[in-house]
Amino acid sequence: MRFPANGSSGIISPASAKRAEIRQLISVFMRVIAGTYRSRVLRSLKGPALRPTSDRLRETLFNVLGSDVAGARFVDLFAGTGAVGIEALSRGAVEVVFIENHPPAAALIRSNLGSLSVRSGFQVLASDVVRGLEKLASRKQRAYQRFDCVFLDPPYSAAEQYARVLEFLGSTDLLASGAIVVAEHRRKFDLPEQVGALRRVRVLRQGDAALSFYRRDGAAIEENGSAE
Repeated sequence: MRFPANGSSGIISPASAKRAEIRQLISVFMRVIAGTYRSRVLRSLKGPALRPTSDRLRETLFNVLGSDVAGARFVDLFAGTGAVGIEALSRGAVEVVFIENHPPAAALIRSNLGSLSVRSGFQVLASDVVRGLEKLASRKQRAYQRFDCVFLDPPYSAAEQYARVLEFLGSTDLLASGAIVVAEHRRKFDLPEQVGALRRVRVLRQGDAALSFYRRDGAAIEENGSAE
């Protein structure tokens, strides 16, 4: 058996090994755009495991949402790095729930929040997205609280996830009246105009990506357009 030159035993606990594995996967990737945490660094996972929303598209998203974010309850689905939900917190959202099924990514979200010293106003659910939403619906029904904004960004190749999530959101009372649901997707991938109580009111295209905006109860945002 070889021992480290410093004389330590070299025995690594499982928890320490897990933290070391996560640190090896992390690289600096992006910054918070505006608000309380403006310009603070966020980190992402190396490799193809995550496809974070680009800074440019994230800025466009929040320019459209505008003042609706301050004071809102926000859900970041397929949250990845947590950059979208953290941007919402930075801009005044009172609560953000991050739902992410990939354990290293869920750990990364907690790490990014910790690096900003965010201690309250959020939940991180390491769960399948629809199961996480079902859990939220059960909790909110007891508390009579609803969410005002939901962002979803599944892997572009997982087309079935858009249908699963939109159908759930369009048929549940998890959302407040007039709530906004925004789906990021490929530019050439179209989503339905109506899903239950959700009606698509805008499609914004930028590069190879697009954002589809839905309103609960059909309240309008703006006409379809492009950010290019």
